[in-house]
Amino acid sequence: MDVAETKPMSALTIVREPRVHLVGRQSTVDEGVRRFLDQHGLVWQTDTEVAAEQLAEMAGRVCYMSYGKGRKTNREFIGHIVEVGHGSVLEHSVWSFLITGVSRSLTHELIRHRHFSYSQLSQRYVNESDSDFIEPDAIADDPELHAIWCEAVDATRQAYDRLVEGLQKRYAAIPEATQRRKLARQAARSVLPNATETKIFVTGNARALRHFIELRGSEHADVEIRKLAVAVLQLMQAEAPSLFADYTLMPLPDGGFATRTEHPKV
Repeated sequence: MDVAETKPMSALTIVREPRVHLVGRQSTVDEGVRRFLDQHGLVWQTDTEVAAEQLAEMAGRVCYMSYGKGRKTNREFIGHIVEVGHGSVLEHSVWSFLITGVSRSLTHELIRHRHFSYSQLSQRYVNESDSDFIEPDAIADDPELHAIWCEAVDATRQAYDRLVEGLQKRYAAIPEATQRRKLARQAARSVLPNATETKIFVTGNARALRHFIELRGSEHADVEIRKLAVAVLQLMQAEAPSLFADYTLMPLPDGGFATRTEHPKV
């Protein structure tokens, strides 16, 4: 179970696992590829149907004009690129994700990865009265700590509701209802905890994704963002195996996993 409800009196919805939705991937323009090959008298075929893997291979081969030469399969070619650390080639492979079930604490860390592009839920425009909350495993596993956490989170949510109500009265003279709500919510959100669930749209290339997976998939990373890194890795190994085949998962004493690769910092 990745969602658990607490006692009915608190009516909190607690989320303990992130959800990663792959919502965008690339496509190739076959006519353009054929035109390039014909103009240079080249013959090239690849054995992958994944456009992002095709584009990474095309980019790598243009550096050496090795179309139709050398390593035959896409997996072999990309594997060599990773092995020698030719990471710029991987920047041509891009995906978009919708990530939910994560805390504001996590996204404060996530947005430090400057090579991703982000669009995040706005607490100025979206009502947080019915928001979910992310409970750390270390607290959830201890009934006494869990009770303290629930009490604190519920108190902040109730304070938020009272503040929104009071602030909208304060701004009653403003004729535009949307503006009144925005002003009230942007001030009231100051009491919401880092545990508040958020949603964020992320676009990144394969090189940036590898960097994220290596840093945040480490056993030394925060537990919540480590779970996200593992989830992203598992999704990408199914989506583009040639680009992420060198990663493995290492079991940890806490029941989770850490990511490992023999080719870091590509």
